Amino acid sequence: MEIKPIKKVLIANRGEIAVRIIRSCREMGIHTVAVFSDADRTAMHVRYAGEAFHIGPSPSNESYLKMEKILEVAKQCGADAIHPGYGFLSENAEFSRRCQEEGIIFIGPSPEAILGMGDKITARRTMIKAGVPVVPGTSEAVSSEEEALETIRQIGLPVMIKASAGGGGKGMRLVKEESKILSSLRGARSEAKTAFGNDAVYIEKYIDSPHHIEFQILADRLGNTVHLFERECSVQRRHQKVVEETPSPIMNPEVRARMGADAVAAAKAANYEGAGTIEFIMDDNLNYYFLEMNTRLQVEHPITERVVGVDLVREQIRIAEGNPLPFTQDDLHQNGHAIECRVYAEDTDNNFMPNPGTITHITEPLGFGVRCDGYVYEGYTIPIYYDPMISKLIVWGKTREEAIERMRRSLYEYKISGVKTSIKFLERIMEAPAFRKGGYNTHFIEDNIKFLMAEPECAFECEDLALIAAYVEYTTSLREIEQTMSPVSSHAGKEWKDYGRRIATRRI
Repeated sequence: MEIKPIKKVLIANRGEIAVRIIRSCREMGIHTVAVFSDADRTAMHVRYAGEAFHIGPSPSNESYLKMEKILEVAKQCGADAIHPGYGFLSENAEFSRRCQEEGIIFIGPSPEAILGMGDKITARRTMIKAGVPVVPGTSEAVSSEEEALETIRQIGLPVMIKASAGGGGKGMRLVKEESKILSSLRGARSEAKTAFGNDAVYIEKYIDSPHHIEFQILADRLGNTVHLFERECSVQRRHQKVVEETPSPIMNPEVRARMGADAVAAAKAANYEGAGTIEFIMDDNLNYYFLEMNTRLQVEHPITERVVGVDLVREQIRIAEGNPLPFTQDDLHQNGHAIECRVYAEDTDNNFMPNPGTITHITEPLGFGVRCDGYVYEGYTIPIYYDPMISKLIVWGKTREEAIERMRRSLYEYKISGVKTSIKFLERIMEAPAFRKGGYNTHFIEDNIKFLMAEPECAFECEDLALIAAYVEYTTSLREIEQTMSPVSSHAGKEWKDYGRRIATRRI
C-alpha cells in the first residue's frame, strides 16, 4: 500500500484539542495551520500554529462548522491533511467525503464508517451481527406512539429513549413510569430534531446501577486492529463526563480481555480505520453491553496515552498516511493508573452555569506525573460561544491511590482568577468516599451531591481564598498605602498576607 507522508496539517478545531494536536505535529516535523473565528483571534492555538486563517464570525455555525470555507483555506495554504479533533466536524460524514473529493487526507475514518456508527440504530444492528452484546431494545426507529407503548410493555420499565443521531445526552430520556412514556417520547423526538435535524429515536432497557466503560481502539488500512484497554467514565453530570480514569476500578482481567476482544470485533465489523472508541454499559455483576461508537478522538484520550505509552494523535496521522500499526495487541500493556479531570469555566454554586470572562491570573500545577492540556492564559477572554471546558488535568501514579492523591495535590495548586471554575468541585470528587472506594456508577454525582457541594472544612482552603481577596483589596487601594509606605517597602507583602490570615479566621 502506498505511503503518503503528510507535511502540512490544517486543524479544523479550536481550544485545547487544537493545541494538543499541534504539539504532536511539531514533534513529527509536520507544519501546522490553525483556523479561527472572530472570537478566537487571540486564542492560543492561533498563536502556536505555523499559520493561521480567519474563517468567519464567532458562532460555530458561521465558522468552525463551515466545511466549504475550511476546505477553501486548506487548498489555499497547501495542506495535505485536515485533523478535525473532536466535536464540530469530527463525526461529519459529508466533511470526510468532501475531503476525499478535494484530494485532502481526512485524519479519521471513512464517510461510510462515520455514517454506519453515527446512526445508533444502524450501529446496534451491526453489533448484533458481529456477536457483540447489546442492550435489549429495538433494532429499528420507533414509528409511532402505539409502537413505543407496546415495545416498552414487552421490555419492561425502566427504559431509555434515545436519539438515533448525535450524542452528548441530547434526545435522551429515562422513563420509569408508564404515565411518562408519551411525554418523554415527544420530548426526546423534539430535542433530537432540534439538535441533529433527525427525530428518529429507539428504545433500550435501562440498566440499573450502570457503569460507563469505553475501550480505545486503533485500526489501520491493512485490517490490523488493536484495543488500548478501557477507561472508566462513570462520573457524569447530565450525561456529560466530568472525571475519567484508567484502569477501571471495577474491572478484572477476564472481563477486560472479553470486552477488549468485543471492542476489536466491533471496529472490524464497521470496517473502521483510525482512532475510535467503543462504549459499553456495565452492571454491578460485570455484564456489559454495546452502547455506541465514537468515530473520533475522545476528550479523555490522554489517560490512555499515559498508561499505555502511545501518542494517539501521532498514530492517527501515521494511519492516515497509510502506515501499518507499529505494534500488535501483545505489545500493549497497562502501566500504573491515570485520572483526568475536566476543568470548566462555570459557577458550580449556580447550577453549573457557564462563566465566561477574562483570566486575570493562572497557575497550572506541575510536578512528577502531571499533565495539563489547556488553552487559556492570563489576559485571555473566554468566549461565550463555545463549550466552557478550559483545560484537562491529567495525573499518573503507580497505583490508583497514588493517582488520587496526586490529583488532589494538583487541583489544590491549580489557581485561576477572573472567572469561576469547577476546580473546587473536582477536589471534592477526589475526597468523596464513594469515589475513593471505586465502586461508583453513573449516579455518583447525583447520589453524593450534598458532599460535593458542601463548603470545604479545610482551614488552608479558606486561608487561600482569603489571601487572594486580601491581595486584590490591597492592590486596589495602593494609592492610599503609598501615602504612608514606600512602594518598594519590604513590609508591603507581609502586610497583605497578615491581613489575609486575619480574614481566614472568619467564615468565608
